[in-house]
Amino acid sequence: MKKNLPLAILSGLLLWIAWPPTPYTTFLLFIGFVPMLLAIENIIQSTSEKKGRQIFNVTFIGFFVWNTASVYWVYNALKQVGNLVAIPITLIPYSLGPLLMATACWLYYRLRMVTNRAWALAGFVCLWIGYEYLHQSWDLNFPWMTLGNGFAVSHQWIQWYEYTGVYGGTIWVWILNILAFLIYAGLREAQLKAVRLKLIAAFALLLLLPLGFSLYTYYNYTEQKNPSNIVAVQPNIDPYEKAGSIPVSQQIDVMTHLSDSIGQPNTEFFLWPETAIPDYMDEDRIQSNSSFIQAKRFLTKYKNGNLLTGAETYKIYNTRATATASPDMHGQFFDNFSTALNIENSGHVQFYHKSRLVPGAESLPFGNALAFLKPVFEHLGGATGAYGNQPDAGVFYSQSGIGADPVICFESIWGEYVARSVRKGAQFIAVITNDGWWENTSGKDQHLDYAKLRAIETRRWVARSANTGISAFINQRGDVVQQTKWWTKTAIKQDINLNSELTFYVQHGDYLPRAASVIAILLIGFIAVKKGFKKRAVA
Repeated sequence: MKKNLPLAILSGLLLWIAWPPTPYTTFLLFIGFVPMLLAIENIIQSTSEKKGRQIFNVTFIGFFVWNTASVYWVYNALKQVGNLVAIPITLIPYSLGPLLMATACWLYYRLRMVTNRAWALAGFVCLWIGYEYLHQSWDLNFPWMTLGNGFAVSHQWIQWYEYTGVYGGTIWVWILNILAFLIYAGLREAQLKAVRLKLIAAFALLLLLPLGFSLYTYYNYTEQKNPSNIVAVQPNIDPYEKAGSIPVSQQIDVMTHLSDSIGQPNTEFFLWPETAIPDYMDEDRIQSNSSFIQAKRFLTKYKNGNLLTGAETYKIYNTRATATASPDMHGQFFDNFSTALNIENSGHVQFYHKSRLVPGAESLPFGNALAFLKPVFEHLGGATGAYGNQPDAGVFYSQSGIGADPVICFESIWGEYVARSVRKGAQFIAVITNDGWWENTSGKDQHLDYAKLRAIETRRWVARSANTGISAFINQRGDVVQQTKWWTKTAIKQDINLNSELTFYVQHGDYLPRAASVIAILLIGFIAVKKGFKKRAVA
């Protein structure tokens, strides 16, 4: 363990250095796992006992280094509640991903015990993708560290994400790391020169062909002209004062002033950030809400204008109409929502309820299994799992027929989820977020970078309104055309090109991880069957 642990830690450090938002080091993703694979191989070839446990422990530490160094900023969102609470809770995203990653490595070891190295390495790729797909699909979802996200700062390299999504990047990274590992391992194992040359040629081809195709696509991609003027507002209101010391009317005044400062007669969408209107509004009586009336008033100057804004809303039911509904003091039930509103001059209002909720903070993980705990949380004021949601992605349509995909904060890291709105008719992606909780850390930069991947997957412009920054406009190639500075009060506008064509990825979604997950399940079954036969043979 002593000689293999430094190798695992080296992998963790290389992957961290390669990870967004660090520029110019993305290439390290292609070799970052090699020390880890060498450590696993050393343990497999050793004469020590409990090899599976050693592999799990060593790889967990390496992955913990990578994950913690990359998402250290999660702590900032919780530190206001005190270290006694913040530190244990932040250990979940720091540790849960590494636990799943290390489990994939342990399963690779078990597969090596029943087949040869080549087949086991091929199976390892499927096992890894299976872990990534699980981590974006279950109730403890946190797909921030999906390997394909690592190319977000080098988006020119992965224009083919319009066919594969981010999982194509995961496969690319693993294939090149495995080839680099086999080349290096061959030097230690007196590999035949001809075999080594074939591996080197395969590495070069599988690096250069996708890269060349991507660069060719990038430099030859042309957007169809279909302009629409969009304004993105960045009010820069301290998130810890939004619901406290700053009156709601004053916050709305700030955003309307910023909107008017650059709005044009032909502006079609004004974007305000997540929870821009922090006044809890009854959705069934929203037209009479004073905050809603104030927000809508400024639209009278813009004939075709739409206000797409974040808000806090609720709905009241006579019965427990949803699984997330909580009882009130009057014998009724209610749901709170993190909401996107689309407000028009006509008075028509469209609602979208945030669907991809942050585990723990906004939703109770495994709510059905842990339903017996709901009364406990209700006595605590509904502090955990307090938000309702809607089951699927939505689209807002303007009076002129423009389709906008409302994406609220955390949702922007789900490629397939965003693609669903595009499939339903969204012609551009509107990301509204509040990254101020993370302060001036790499979290806000990573969040912006990941939005480039959604632009490439869907070939849609992304307009991003972030409360404290970074607000931006991203074109269909993934280029950041405009962006604001962090922690500044400002607004930006852009003529974007609307697009109605559907990419292969939009039409088919996450077909790669679904196929890989099926193979991973079959491999786990294969391991279990082989282990069972082995036990019978020994008996």
